[in-house]
Amino acid sequence: MARLYARSLLASAAALMLTGGCTAPASAQNRSEAGRIIAAPAAPVPAPPPAAPSPAAVAPPAGPVSRLWPFKRLYNTDYVDVQAIAEHYGLKASWVTSGRVMQLADARGRVRLKFEDRNRDCYLDGVRVFMGEATVFNRGSLYVSKIDVIKTIAPLLKPADHAGQLPAPPRLIVLDAGHGGSDPGKQNTALHLNEKDLTLDVVLRLRKLLEGRGYTVLLTRSDDSRLSPLQRTDLERRAEVANRARADLFLSVHFNSAPPAVTGSETYVLTPQFQRSSADDKKDDSADKPLPGNRQDFANVVLGFHLHRALLTGLKTSDRGYKRGRLLVLCFAECPAALLEAAFLSNNAEARRVATPEFREQIAHAIADGVDDYAAALAALHPVVSLPVGAHVPTAASK
Repeated sequence: MARLYARSLLASAAALMLTGGCTAPASAQNRSEAGRIIAAPAAPVPAPPPAAPSPAAVAPPAGPVSRLWPFKRLYNTDYVDVQAIAEHYGLKASWVTSGRVMQLADARGRVRLKFEDRNRDCYLDGVRVFMGEATVFNRGSLYVSKIDVIKTIAPLLKPADHAGQLPAPPRLIVLDAGHGGSDPGKQNTALHLNEKDLTLDVVLRLRKLLEGRGYTVLLTRSDDSRLSPLQRTDLERRAEVANRARADLFLSVHFNSAPPAVTGSETYVLTPQFQRSSADDKKDDSADKPLPGNRQDFANVVLGFHLHRALLTGLKTSDRGYKRGRLLVLCFAECPAALLEAAFLSNNAEARRVATPEFREQIAHAIADGVDDYAAALAALHPVVSLPVGAHVPTAASK
């Protein structure tokens, strides 16, 4: 399970990008265990040698989205009327519970989105998606923050509108097995389980599956080791492996911890600039500083959604949500990146499933399917770039 949070406020965005401004978080339910640890700035990571990137590795432009959403100022935040979202995408807005829950459905009556007053999560095609700000009720309608519309809702509802910010399908993937060596990660002592062993097993299975589907795969670790005895440096170097390889995708595999009753799957991508992370009650000043990983915000949101949906479909676990976090292992990745918490080792019933090779194989298959779904979504936007040979292309029947 990922642990440290960042709190230090850096003097400038340039300083933040050199020294690092975020660390790996505990889940919201387990924050009392790890607290918020202020990590000392690490030494700058040396720039990788020049290399000719593959078409899929070229960073998408970070320019503004052309759509100018009408908004109003509420609670010191810019908000967009949910009915304006419905109108723009040809959806029908209707109240499920008057003044509280609103849904947006397409012409066939299929519910695409559901928002609830005062909730930071919404449901997109049945998948729980966390936003930076809560939905609010105002003058007869619900409102979603403008940043959430631009950085989450819009690219997921219609990625074609954001093709200029999205890369070609991935070919080179770096897989990161969380923890290792002297860092066992989450331990279930009753069942004699260490997170570091389970993540490595899943990653080795996942590598085999992805290579069989035509992807090239590199690992941050292939045995019981760490990249550094210092936790912060260890986490930074995992992203550095992907950066040096000019990878198209970086995936970090973990298992979660919380009070014993909690179960389910979570997926994280880097929190967009100016937004709160999913575990944060309020925004701090560091949220306004850009991170290298934020250059991939549009790709990250598409990646995280497809991965999370595939986890839920493949594992039949409860939906703990697709979330955002300023996790150190994601902050400095120069390619689209996600961290997956497939299950909770703190829940004995769920941990017993994880202890079986069959369930770990299911996890690997679910992640591989999520990668394929993400690749297929990008291929639809970049038809001149083909998918890797052997990649599974999802069909309507498989959804």
